[in-house]
Amino acid sequence: MKICIAQTEPIKGDILKNIENHKKLIMLSVKKGADLIVFSELSLTGYEPELAQKLATTKDDQRFNEFQEISDVHKITIVIGLPTKNDQGTCISLILFQPNKPRMTYSKAYLHPGEEKYFITGENLAPIPIGNHKVAFAICYETSITEHIEKAFNNKADVYVASVLNTVSGVDKDIHRISEIAKKYTMLALMSNLVGESGGYDCAGKSSVWNKEGKLIGQLDDTNQGIIVFDTATHQVMKVKDE
Repeated sequence: MKICIAQTEPIKGDILKNIENHKKLIMLSVKKGADLIVFSELSLTGYEPELAQKLATTKDDQRFNEFQEISDVHKITIVIGLPTKNDQGTCISLILFQPNKPRMTYSKAYLHPGEEKYFITGENLAPIPIGNHKVAFAICYETSITEHIEKAFNNKADVYVASVLNTVSGVDKDIHRISEIAKKYTMLALMSNLVGESGGYDCAGKSSVWNKEGKLIGQLDDTNQGIIVFDTATHQVMKVKDE
């Protein structure tokens, strides 16, 4: 199985332009044979809490139909970040597009302090079987919650993918934490981060891959869009910078 993580520089609040950017990186991952591609926290809007309620939508938004079509045709699972809405409020979510299956929503259950001003807690999904692996997802602050990680482990996840916004000042701490998660729970681990400025934060990039011993085996730089593809069978890593 080949897992791809994408590193993007979002355009503030512009879903349509961000969709086009996502599609470009998705097709790049398809060329590299990826079975799964995961984008960063709120990748389709940027991390813009004050705009989130206005921008929030649902998994069935017709603007996302092309993601489903790409998934169906190329047999790739696509995971994008955006704010979603329900009767209770706005969640920080991931939308999952799987080949010829209904779309699913994973929402952040553990908010970072301060996010509750703009967002409500949502419902996680159980680990998703993809190929011969079970993939667990986490959105940013959830990587610091032991209960969240333990639940993924107890549900037999062997791949842990964190969709985050990490800042220049905080990224190294989070890189160390995810490395320790991989080592402690004997999971493959990956992190997708943004670059550029988003929500007033300087995003740090450094999207990364760790093996089951917690060793860093691949990392993108801190400024450029791109993808990193990890082959779980051979442990080979391929990095591709967006041109």
